[in-house]
Amino acid sequence: MSPHEDRYTHGHHESVLRSHRWRTAENSAAYLLPHLTRGAMLLDVGCGPGNLTADLARHLGTGTVIGVDRAADVIAKAATEFGRSRGADLTFAVDNAYDLSMESASVDIVHAHQVLQHLSDPIGALEEWRRVLTPGGLLAVRDADYLAMAFGPTSPALVHWMDLYHAVARANGGEPDAGRHLATWVHAAGFQDLSVSSSTWTFATEDERSFWGGLWADRVLHSEFAIQALTGGFATHDELAEISRAFTAWSTNPAGTCFVLHGEVLARA
Repeated sequence: MSPHEDRYTHGHHESVLRSHRWRTAENSAAYLLPHLTRGAMLLDVGCGPGNLTADLARHLGTGTVIGVDRAADVIAKAATEFGRSRGADLTFAVDNAYDLSMESASVDIVHAHQVLQHLSDPIGALEEWRRVLTPGGLLAVRDADYLAMAFGPTSPALVHWMDLYHAVARANGGEPDAGRHLATWVHAAGFQDLSVSSSTWTFATEDERSFWGGLWADRVLHSEFAIQALTGGFATHDELAEISRAFTAWSTNPAGTCFVLHGEVLARA
């Protein structure tokens, strides 16, 4: 698969956007916030629905934030919903993570959240992001590590889901365990002065379990992931239904917990 034809494993079903819209600068980019410089220009690659981008603009305060994504319909909705947000000047544009329309050395900060795991050539994308960064500019990348995602209590169906997710994502050329590979990729792309950290999302309260279990119960039945699992011959309708029921059962278990580990890297161009 050509990197310019990467297939997004999740798609943009409501159950996916439900997860994206939950993200904030505090729960998804806390490692970056102390390094934001007022007046800077920040590029948010793979911005999706734009809520995290808008939150970063609020934290930046002054300057410019541009959110880019290859999905034109998603960008149009983001521009409509967040175009008048507080903080730095905020715009959205359709663009390609491998071939950005921006001039070289024109951006102070490049941020990408949960993007590199979906790319078949993450090093190539990082090299492109380094091109648009000013000398000494800051890269900030954060990705989940699916293999390190811990459900308690687990079940055979949830174990099956983990294997299935890896199979579908890797068939698309992605790396679902990207969190552990970020430092390797960033080094290979020529960045320096790496600062590596990790953080987790925790889902343990009744509301948290309902949110996380509910969106995955829907995703495995209705999202692009479900379509790819079926058309690729990775799962049957009955298997997906069983996995969906397992997520629902986990979400209603008062002892249920889930920890989602993320790798994070800050680096200089």
